[in-house]
Amino acid sequence: MSLFRVERRVPLAPEEVWRRLTDWPAHGRQVPLTRTRVLTPGPNGAGTRFTARTGIGPLSFDDPMEVVRWEPPAAGRPGTCRLEKSGRVVRGWVLVEVTETPGGGSRVVWTEELTVRGVPGAFDPVLARAGRLLFGRAVDGLLRDPRGGRGRSVR
Repeated sequence: MSLFRVERRVPLAPEEVWRRLTDWPAHGRQVPLTRTRVLTPGPNGAGTRFTARTGIGPLSFDDPMEVVRWEPPAAGRPGTCRLEKSGRVVRGWVLVEVTETPGGGSRVVWTEELTVRGVPGAFDPVLARAGRLLFGRAVDGLLRDPRGGRGRSVR
């Protein structure tokens, strides 16, 4: 399994960061060759299921996910969302944490562990690096300020 982590600090309130990061269809607009479709009606929460379909034509695969933990940020409490990936090609989990930072703004930690069918474990470091790059760009896109600002990396 490949484990990677993306961290960002942004000047947005935790509630706004949460709203943007849990807008599942918006993820498809940030990841190349991907569309995301929510499968369950109603508002987001534990039990929400959605599928990200990535690829072109017959060279596509589905990445079905389910929200198994849903704790939006509230006064003085960080937000936590955990997704389980249960696809035939991609399996694993995602943990998204949103914390208010002193002086305003938010810190985001996106941690993901995944396996890709057919990819030997020897390639886990390469997969982790690619995941960090791809999802780092996706998180940046989701958090980008429409006026031109954006989150900055935390190393």
